[in-house]
This record gives sequence, structure tokens and C-alpha cells, in this order.
Amino acid sequence: MRSHAKSTRRARGCGAILLLLVATGAAGCFDAPKLEDRWTRVDLPASNVAANQVLTPGTMQTFQLGTTITYRAIVTGYAVAELRASGSVPRTSVNLAPNAPRLRMAQDIDRILLNSVSLGRQVRPITGWDHLIQRVDFSFAAAVPAAGDSSMSAGGGVYLLCYLGSGVKIELPSGVDSIAVTPFNSEASEILPVGMGFTP
Repeated sequence: MRSHAKSTRRARGCGAILLLLVATGAAGCFDAPKLEDRWTRVDLPASNVAANQVLTPGTMQTFQLGTTITYRAIVTGYAVAELRASGSVPRTSVNLAPNAPRLRMAQDIDRILLNSVSLGRQVRPITGWDHLIQRVDFSFAAAVPAAGDSSMSAGGGVYLLCYLGSGVKIELPSGVDSIAVTPFNSEASEILPVGMGFTP
């Protein structure tokens, strides 16, 4: 009887340990992947400019960017690299840098796009599907606002943004063809754009 009781206690102890190990392993298995691994993501691994770099007012600046798009769904539209100026979104109110928290940066970029004007850009057509990683290079020139412009004051900011959107080809009054791009809303489309801000 004693032997049987000891065997029973030993079996129960082993069973408890096994259950603990299974529970611990299960918790690890069901950890949700990071947002950056679930949403389509634009990254900026190569650039000839750096976040917070001082831009000379009133000059033309050339931007050469190497971006990657990591798709988590089927996306068709346009990739845009653009320098924008805002007189109402201060540099100190947004967190833009290639290594900044991605959801906060996406929300800040959405806000900048709604409250800024374009200073220069390049647009590329794109199509991607889940797990595709696509390289998209940009090279364009943009006019940095002159000293005294509202975007170069404490109340505004100058931003380099890389984002995705839908687009329609249009003909400008000059006869030149262009593309009117409507940026995708980050949270509605589950897309993480990237950008950087500059010191006025």
C-alpha cells in the first residue's frame, strides 16, 4: 500500500510538472507577433540625408533614398517619396525617424499629410502580396522653404515621407502627365509608412 501511495504521489507530481511545462510553452506559442510583422511596412535602410539634419533654407536639395516594402497583404497603388512642409505641425510634436515606434510614427505621418504642402516628390507604381519584400529606389529634388517661411519657424516643420497610396493619372495645364495620389490611411489599411523630420 505504501508503495502504491508513493507511486500515486510521484505520478501526480510528474503530471503537475508536465502541465506547468505545457502551459508555459503554450503561452510562448500564442504571443501575438509585433505590429511591424503584421502590417505592410515601408522601411528606409539607405538615404543621403539623416533625421534632424539641418537643411539650408531657400536651396534645392537632392534626395536619394533606398526603401523596402514588406507586404502583409495584396497592395496595388503607388509608393511616394516626398518632401513636405507644414506650418501647423511642429517638428517637436511628432516622432519621425527610421527607428521610431512605428504606430506612433504612422499616426504622425497621417497628420502631416493632411496638414502640409508638397515641396517635391517622386512616385513609383507598386504591386505586392503577402511576404514579398520589394526594393524601391527614389531620386528627386525639392525646394527647401526660405528663411521666414512659416514651415521653417518654431510653429512648423519640414518632413521627408515615404508612404503608399492610390493614384489617378491626370494631365496638368502645361500638358505634362502627373499622378494625383491619395495616401492610404495607416490604421484603416494596416500600412506603416516611414519618414524623418529636419531641423529648420
